[in-house]
Amino acid sequence: MKVAVVGATGLVGTRMLEVLAERNFPVTELYPVASAKSVGRKITFQGKEYSVVSADDAIAARPDLALFSAGGSTSAELAPKFAAVGCRVVDNSSQWRMDPTKKLVVPEINGDVLEESDYIIANPNCSTIQMLLPLAPLHKAFRIKRIVVSTYQSVTGTGYKAVDQMKAEREGKKWGEYPAVYPYPIDQNILPHIDSFLETGYTKEEMKMVNETHKILRDDTIGVSPTTVRVPVQGGHSESVNLEFEKDFTLEQVRSLMENMPGVIVQDDPQNNIYPMPLFAWGKNEVFVGRIRRDPSVKSGLNFWCVADNLRKGAATNAVQIAELLIEKGFLPK
Repeated sequence: MKVAVVGATGLVGTRMLEVLAERNFPVTELYPVASAKSVGRKITFQGKEYSVVSADDAIAARPDLALFSAGGSTSAELAPKFAAVGCRVVDNSSQWRMDPTKKLVVPEINGDVLEESDYIIANPNCSTIQMLLPLAPLHKAFRIKRIVVSTYQSVTGTGYKAVDQMKAEREGKKWGEYPAVYPYPIDQNILPHIDSFLETGYTKEEMKMVNETHKILRDDTIGVSPTTVRVPVQGGHSESVNLEFEKDFTLEQVRSLMENMPGVIVQDDPQNNIYPMPLFAWGKNEVFVGRIRRDPSVKSGLNFWCVADNLRKGAATNAVQIAELLIEKGFLPK
């Protein structure tokens, strides 16, 4: 299969290449695409060296699949051009997620929505993916009335420049002595601010979690109240999730449903200090869930804590899994 990776030199793009290799995805020809200043740069994939090419050159090669992680404006411009030459596009930006003509997919949850006519497919927001994977079977069994979620999101969600900012601060550089992507220092700090603020007081990141949850679970009646926060961590995102259900449940039922959900690993033995942490989720493709307990303040309430590598299941791995599903459905060559 001829595969293009758009944004191949970025944090998510490099993970996409890693995941393609690890999962033995059937790549016969690779077209790594990046900005004009990166054209000609060398990258290595499965032991072979490739030169970064322009988007025009990749489109001219008529690839079968393009994995995008290059920002919304780039996706808006280029995804339709790739699709026009018969290429299936899986896009990691927010550009197409809420487009009613485009599918927003977490394969384990709603992979059934994919059809042969889908040429631009949206990859959900990292925070939404990791929350919904353990939550989806619970919604099916007990029907969720309301979600209250607080996120603790890694600097890797912002990209290389954010990692560099945190490293500079940890090296003792003073504010103003290094390039900063956040409005304040991130090391030794927590920013209750991800993406831009809206008139409602919520951020775009928070509203992504609201709107994408409704679209993926196909249920607009679920109340979603998010607060998204950036923390000085590099390994992955963490979330504290509170649920209120219409039906009652037992903790045994909850654990069983989570344990049987593909892509979820339950780590829930607090008496022995076993619970998910980003330090140990880094580099892994699963969502780790723990601290599973009842919420005593409401009749049918539940709390849990979940952690995932946001560059993996939150981005690159989910995108590759969508492509694998397209192969399984016969929409891509094997």
